[in-house]
Amino acid sequence: MKKTPVLIILLFASILSYAQTEKANDKNISGKFENFFNSSDYNGIFELFSDDMKNALPKEQANQFFIGLKAQAGKINARDFIKYVRGSFASYKTTFDNGVFAVNISTDNQLKINGLYIEPFKEDNLPKIERNSTELILPFKDKWTVTWGGDTAELNYHVESKAQKNAFDFVITDKNGKSYKTDGNTNEDYYAFGKELIAPCDGEIVLVVDGVDDNVPGELNPIYVPGNTVILKTANNEYLFFAHFKQNSIKVKKGQKIKQGETLGLCGNSGNSSEPHLHFHIQNVKDMNVATGVKCYFDQIVVDGKMKKDYSPIKGEKIQSEK
Repeated sequence: MKKTPVLIILLFASILSYAQTEKANDKNISGKFENFFNSSDYNGIFELFSDDMKNALPKEQANQFFIGLKAQAGKINARDFIKYVRGSFASYKTTFDNGVFAVNISTDNQLKINGLYIEPFKEDNLPKIERNSTELILPFKDKWTVTWGGDTAELNYHVESKAQKNAFDFVITDKNGKSYKTDGNTNEDYYAFGKELIAPCDGEIVLVVDGVDDNVPGELNPIYVPGNTVILKTANNEYLFFAHFKQNSIKVKKGQKIKQGETLGLCGNSGNSSEPHLHFHIQNVKDMNVATGVKCYFDQIVVDGKMKKDYSPIKGEKIQSEK
């Protein structure tokens, strides 16, 4: 899974200096932005744009961006002015259903938005977790192959992402190392597609995203990067992140208490995914946009036919639960 594109920058604002008191015009426009966003009136947001903004980000592209943001972040619950940044941008700490972002808005003399960028809101007091203390089983049954996993870029391209640096990608392969049966042109051709995914431990479901279409193999959906998603919070405040579920296959709901081994959903190919697989990682907080990845060790697993205890698998290994 590639890094989430949470940032959109359109800078037509002049870089001026303002005092750190919210201007009435910015308060008015940001309030309209919030109302239009929460009501899914993305055309309303577009009409707040200046002509330069409209030319740079046509209506269809703007709508797709805001639809993707709503799918991943949810609605806006609170918005607090913090300060002016880059001179003319009013910066708001904005609490969404699923995370906290800095929404930065600049307006021109015609009370139109001439600059907008959205980025993770940076907190300074987030918990630091080096590795999981909760004992975990594998999040699936049968034998799977680690396609990405490890501590170097050669073993794991995720290392470049702060939240995903310890992530795994898992597929099922045959004796020839192929992950599909015939030509690989359909999701059903892949061994992993539709396979049951299970809870590695007891916990609480704190995020569910479902309804995202599965991709045609080889194509990507950069708007909904994790695709259909589940986040499970452990008793030790570790956040287990599962991405790319099959559309409408997730069996759990937000707030549900779950036991180790219970079904979460089915493996799919939704989001920024080129073939059916499971993306799995642990992070220190719920919001991936500000989280730091946590090194993941499984309690007892079979690796290439040998039993391993308290082990973090790496690229190329075939793994399964304890026999």
